[in-house]
Amino acid sequence: MSKSTSPYPSVSASATGTGVVSHAGAVLLLRTAEKTGLASELTTELAPYRKPLARHDPGKILLDLAIALAIGGDCLADIAQLRSHPEVFGQVASDPTVSRLISALAADADTALAAIGRARATARAHSWTAAGESAPDHAIDEQHPLVIDIDATLVTAHSEKESAAPTFKRGFGFHPLCVFVDHGTGGTGEPVAMLLRPGNSGSNTAADHVTVVQDALAQLPFDPAYRVGKKVLVRIDGAGGTHHLIEYLTKRRLSYSVGFGLTDTHAEAIDLVPETAWTPAYNADGQVRDDAWVTEITDMLDLSSWPKGMRVIVRKERPHPGAQLRFTDRDGLRLTAFVTNTRRGQLPDLELRHRRRARCEDRIRAAKATGLQNLPLHGFEQNRIWLALVQLACELVAWMQMLALTDGPARRWEPKRLRLRLLSIAGRIARHARRVRLRLAASAPDVDVLVAGLNRLAALPAPV
Repeated sequence: MSKSTSPYPSVSASATGTGVVSHAGAVLLLRTAEKTGLASELTTELAPYRKPLARHDPGKILLDLAIALAIGGDCLADIAQLRSHPEVFGQVASDPTVSRLISALAADADTALAAIGRARATARAHSWTAAGESAPDHAIDEQHPLVIDIDATLVTAHSEKESAAPTFKRGFGFHPLCVFVDHGTGGTGEPVAMLLRPGNSGSNTAADHVTVVQDALAQLPFDPAYRVGKKVLVRIDGAGGTHHLIEYLTKRRLSYSVGFGLTDTHAEAIDLVPETAWTPAYNADGQVRDDAWVTEITDMLDLSSWPKGMRVIVRKERPHPGAQLRFTDRDGLRLTAFVTNTRRGQLPDLELRHRRRARCEDRIRAAKATGLQNLPLHGFEQNRIWLALVQLACELVAWMQMLALTDGPARRWEPKRLRLRLLSIAGRIARHARRVRLRLAASAPDVDVLVAGLNRLAALPAPV
């Protein structure tokens, strides 16, 4: 017998293990769904779609699909990962049953999505209430508003799918518009609206922006009769700098921080700004940044056609090496601008607040790692249902971090790291005294974080 030269131990493998759960860490997601009331709300709202004598509840099927996406799935068939462990995930529907439900929901997409939206909104209210001071709406006011970020992204279609179209980047697929609630520097974020659009949809289509803002506001746990006012800040890049959208946000009395495209006239006005009027900008840590300045040019422009209260703030900085300058740039410095109706605050603080809108790109990246990377179904309405599943999965992860992983670095982990270090922790099913116990792998490096999170969820009251 020759001696092995491999650096790894030589083991023999066989498919004879029993009672082993490969994604035991996903019980964090299950307990989160229960404690936020998402499981029961989906069951209630989707009850009309349950056929007489049906074995499987439509609400649980959707929740199972969302959990499958949260642990790394990217198609309907990946629900099989849950089906193989009924001791933990219960009875999971077969692939044909799942496909029939998605088809039934897609046939009545607007009504089905409204039902799912109501379940999400109710669960969000329970989640934020249970989070207390960790909730994104804790102690919000005009100076410290609840921030919702809006951005679009491209999703490539690798085959002919309904309403897929060429994109402005010479690709082919879809151009969904996404809205996320920002949890701040100490957390991540959660989706509150996603609008599926063909790939040739415009980036600055004001009607689409108004639609997603309305959908997002409907998801916030506020009394519908209560006008949220400037306690909610809407942040958008330059695609949102349209008259119609700014007028809508002003009419709704919302705070906004929106990118603003500079013209030659604006650039000429900036040339007249004295050097003493420029204030050093801040970096991400709130410290003075070298070679970057901000100023306000509101009084130097004719803004009579724009809503009252709109301020124009400009930033100039030395571009990164190799960056292309534009016609509106001056003296080798890159000029950018945004508009806001926030009345108070230092200019560098307002500019830094606007620049933190880039965190929305992190949220989109996390969503693409949780099912948004590819829309796997053929029909447009079916993919709208898929987009709702992506939101459910992302929300489950965000609520889990907010409620169970509050006190550690795991609060900010992105989905891939969460899967590797927590959700993929294995366990073994043990039965004793008519009870089923899940014994988690004691050798897993982060099993203590998992157990602490489960204990924290167990201590939360059940949703009323």
